[in-house]
Amino acid sequence: MSQLAQWYRANDEYLQKALLWLRLRLTHLNLVNRGEAGEVAVDEEVTPASLETINKLADEISSLESSPPLPALVLLARLFNLSRFERDVLLLCAAMEFDTRIAGLCARAQDDANKAYPTFALALALFDEPSWDALSPERPLRYWRMLEINQPGAQPLTTSALRADERIVNYVKGLNYLDDRLPPLLSLLDTADETIELPPSQQASVELIINRLQQPWSAGELPLVQLLGVDTLSKQLIAQHAAAALGLHLYRLPAGSLPAHIGELETLARLWQRESVLLPLALYVDNNDTESTAAAATVQSSLNRFLSRVNSVRFLDTREVLSGLERGQQSSIILDVEKPTRAEQLAAWTAALERLADRDAAASSGQLASQFNLSIAAIQQFARAAISEIPPGVTNGDRKLDERLWATCLLNTRPRLDALAQRLDPKATWDDIVLPVEPLGLLRQIAAQVGQRSKVYDDWGFHHKMNRGLGISALFAGESGTGKTMAAEVIANELRLNLYRIDLSAVVSKYIGETEKNLRCLFDAAEDGSAILFFDEADALFGKRSEVKDSHDRYANIEINYLLQRMEAYRGLAILATNMKSALDPAFLRRLRFIVNFAFPAENERLAMWRKVFPVQTPIEGIDFPRLAKLNVTGGSIHNIALCAAFLAAQADTPVTMPLVMEAARAEFRKLERPINEADFRVIEAVRFG
Repeated sequence: MSQLAQWYRANDEYLQKALLWLRLRLTHLNLVNRGEAGEVAVDEEVTPASLETINKLADEISSLESSPPLPALVLLARLFNLSRFERDVLLLCAAMEFDTRIAGLCARAQDDANKAYPTFALALALFDEPSWDALSPERPLRYWRMLEINQPGAQPLTTSALRADERIVNYVKGLNYLDDRLPPLLSLLDTADETIELPPSQQASVELIINRLQQPWSAGELPLVQLLGVDTLSKQLIAQHAAAALGLHLYRLPAGSLPAHIGELETLARLWQRESVLLPLALYVDNNDTESTAAAATVQSSLNRFLSRVNSVRFLDTREVLSGLERGQQSSIILDVEKPTRAEQLAAWTAALERLADRDAAASSGQLASQFNLSIAAIQQFARAAISEIPPGVTNGDRKLDERLWATCLLNTRPRLDALAQRLDPKATWDDIVLPVEPLGLLRQIAAQVGQRSKVYDDWGFHHKMNRGLGISALFAGESGTGKTMAAEVIANELRLNLYRIDLSAVVSKYIGETEKNLRCLFDAAEDGSAILFFDEADALFGKRSEVKDSHDRYANIEINYLLQRMEAYRGLAILATNMKSALDPAFLRRLRFIVNFAFPAENERLAMWRKVFPVQTPIEGIDFPRLAKLNVTGGSIHNIALCAAFLAAQADTPVTMPLVMEAARAEFRKLERPINEADFRVIEAVRFG
């Protein structure tokens, strides 16, 4: 028989004797109240027994309480410092759930058929060493919510019905599981992550936490572990490893789930504190998703109060240090948690791929680590997901795995960005874009620098000499339609990275501080997947700072100052596009690594654009591209004209011809409010029909 089975058997034996003793005591009290002496008989199963026999049974129970394995009721009393009388009161209330005969005995002992339940008055008369303060709100029975008191109207406390809490009843019976009022608020963090080997930089944080928590603290108060930063997965992994080393199960509680009502919050704090005594638990409070909500102030107030009310192993996931705790800042362990270094991510990718795919993964690991900034947990998860999608026996499996790994990383780093920006599906390539040599060379430099960031910053040591400017920022300046968006697509296609056009309506807010929060979320989300951020019409967001004349000017300048700092700290590629370069703040121009000017296309460039504008599937007939190149329009207008002409041809069920192109060109000129020289159009048409 296992140790656990032996304990259950011993606990049941103890409860049987304790319930028998309780029934005998209730019957004896009934006889005493009626003025009858003699032996006590509870029911047919109980042999008539004298008071001496009852006391002898009590001695047997005491011997079971003092020798291991200890019964659950005794353990409970020791954990919460219950007196003997309080323990007997709890037994009386719990017995109502264990034995159906107890209710009738309570009614007879109280000489009232309507009182088939325990009361404090009954307990005072029934047990030895009665204590009037047992039901005080400060004593364990009520403080830890072990008993519920049904006190309707003006009924005295001593005659009100007592009921044992369901969680406590189950514990006394030997069933020790989380209180069913807590799971709707909590979630158990995946214990599988505890097996993930941490990189040295994060393992040092785990060891520091364990050492600090194991130190003696004043009044037994455990410090709050505050984990700062934006990498939630790394923070969770550190907390899981620390909790596992301490023999604790880690539960996550979103700060937004905390009740705002003080009474409900106090109850939740008591229940959690009670559970942390009954079970080996640790708490992970996630305070990330509440910082930008309208009720953030209320949530922070509830969070401060809750954390000050519980004294267990607690981890707080937060961006910044939480202040205002009622117990003071001296009871906090504050750690900055960052993603693993590039070298650690490279090692993690290599280990995961070699273990899961059984192959030399050096090349793949280097590419993945250089472009994606991921936690160890994310690397393990993405590697498993990508490998599971490759069918066994596929030819050229390594190449397919590389493609699947890259696609998995792109897909899984998107969700947070999709709510703040519009993802563009890049289709343009180097063959599609037509630019002069100089701007085209700058675009190739941008793509090359993004691809070689890891080598220069990490392998060649520039990272150790720079605190900012680790990303790459570029300004695309030029008239509308000159190819700025297409150039961003070309770079994204070359690098195989996600391209996001920033939706200013989702970022800019009229409320003070909200714009900065939205921008912070945007940049933080983009860094995981090295996404390319494309700020179209950037002058609306990156405009010049103005002289401060009122509070609106001051806060507008604060937004621009924040953008200046965040642009420098961003580790990916950020592209600003504008047709009003002079409207940008000069401080931005100084911080930009590249400025690419998109000039109005010359005739030879327009000719190349016209030759490339129609897809090979489009039927064309008699198109005079050199003559079309004389139309003084941008590449964007050329695309619009070609598309409109194609629709006209489709409607007429003919190939695209010069007359149709001219008709589309006239419409485009009118849209742009450009003068139309009909003689020029007739000359072009005469070439085809004259």
